[in-house]
Amino acid sequence: MFTPLPAVDTARSEELCVARVPLFRGLTHEHQLEVARVARPTLLDRTERVYSGGSNISQLMVVHTGRVKISRTSPDGHEQIIRVLGAGDFIGESAFLSGVRPDHEATALEPAQLCVFHHADLGRLVEKHPSIGLRMLESVSRRLRETEARLASVISGDVTSRLASYLLTLPTRHGSGIYPEVLLPLAKKDIASLLDTTPESLSRQLRHLSDSGVITQAPRGKITITDIDALSTLSTNS
Repeated sequence: MFTPLPAVDTARSEELCVARVPLFRGLTHEHQLEVARVARPTLLDRTERVYSGGSNISQLMVVHTGRVKISRTSPDGHEQIIRVLGAGDFIGESAFLSGVRPDHEATALEPAQLCVFHHADLGRLVEKHPSIGLRMLESVSRRLRETEARLASVISGDVTSRLASYLLTLPTRHGSGIYPEVLLPLAKKDIASLLDTTPESLSRQLRHLSDSGVITQAPRGKITITDIDALSTLSTNS
């Protein structure tokens, strides 16, 4: 499946996910070294599958670098992206907390490195450092709130409002102009899946926002938000 790397060099643990992930950020450096000793750095190639739906997952996998998509595939072969994980995000907690098998699959969107913990090792760490378990529950609760908000948007909002909300959640930067810029982190077909629409509909909505003067588009997924108030208003419309 994926390729384990050599054992962790604890002298360089500051370069590993244990020092970057909110799950372990509350630990002292000494305790982070302890966590690093049981972590298995693992490499993924682009498009490599981490696990499939129904797999017996007995590991917590923390993304160190790269991105991993979580998706479901319908009986007719349609892929629905649920979320995209980046550095610091983790998967496999449901199996650890409840023992249930996943109803989704995880696939690397690009070359990625994970820090993998066997559930037995993770259980001992949580028992010794309860803050890890508390932060895990906080992260799962936050994810549940985001899922509920997204579901409400899909049920009550149109594609324009979902797209506007999505653009507002992307990290902004200021380029040479006075307006904030965002960079689409995924291919448009994947963004369309994430927003529960079609690529054609997404393209039409982006053109509509451009024609309305709300955004401007540039090559390689760069978007300038030229009217953030209008975009905010659209994100709340049903």
